[in-house]
Order: sequence, then structure tokens, then C-alpha cells
Amino acid sequence: MEENCIFCKIARGDIPSATLYEDEEFRVILDLGPASKGHALILPKKHAANLFELPDETAAKALVVAKRIAGQLKGGLHADGLNLVQNNGAAAGQTVEHFHIHLIPRYQDDTVNVKWQPGELSDADKEEILKLFR
Repeated sequence: MEENCIFCKIARGDIPSATLYEDEEFRVILDLGPASKGHALILPKKHAANLFELPDETAAKALVVAKRIAGQLKGGLHADGLNLVQNNGAAAGQTVEHFHIHLIPRYQDDTVNVKWQPGELSDADKEEILKLFR
């Protein structure tokens, strides 16, 4: 736990939250600034600033928790879909440096904007990226 991390404080129960789920490793809370009805956050109880610092085992368990909670939200709120959003770094929109996953229920014709304009994969970019994995 990081003493000055607000998500650490929420995860350990020092700051009250609307908790949807809790186990030994995670707390899932309703977001106080929701993008849609039911917007929730999955918070690991052990601090990691982002995905790159998160232990593999915790990352795997986070997706299992996400699947469970997402199903409950989608079904219980009659959502038409659901976005999982996970930001890493300020350039990607991360505002709290504690790994977390957003679960955002989606409704037909809602105003949530988790979209981008598809570009084109150039041959040069493709080759550069493929070289990273060879």
C-alpha cells in the first residue's frame, strides 16, 4: 500500500465507498464520476502504479473479477454492452497512479465516448512492430 494513494486508501477501507465486491485481493466500487449508470472500478488491494508494474498473477485474477462483475452489471442493469477500459500513463488518460479497470455498462444511444477513428497500418509501421516480437 502506498500511503498517499487514494485508491490504496479506498481498497483497504480507509475511505468509504459503494463496494460491489470484495475479496482478499480486490475491491470493486462504483465510480464517483460515472460515464454511465453502473460504471465501476476494479481496484487491486496491493499497489501497482500501472499494468507494467502489476504482477502477472494479479493481472490474470483481475480479468476473472472483471468478467464476473461485468456479467452482473450487464444483466442486472439491462445494459446493451459493456466496455472494459484500462489506462496506463497520463497520455493514455490515467489520472490515478494505481492500476484499475473501468467497467462501463453501455446503453443504446448513450453519450459515452470510448471510440477512435480507425487509421491505416502502414507497411513501415507493421515491419517495425513485428521486429519487436521476433
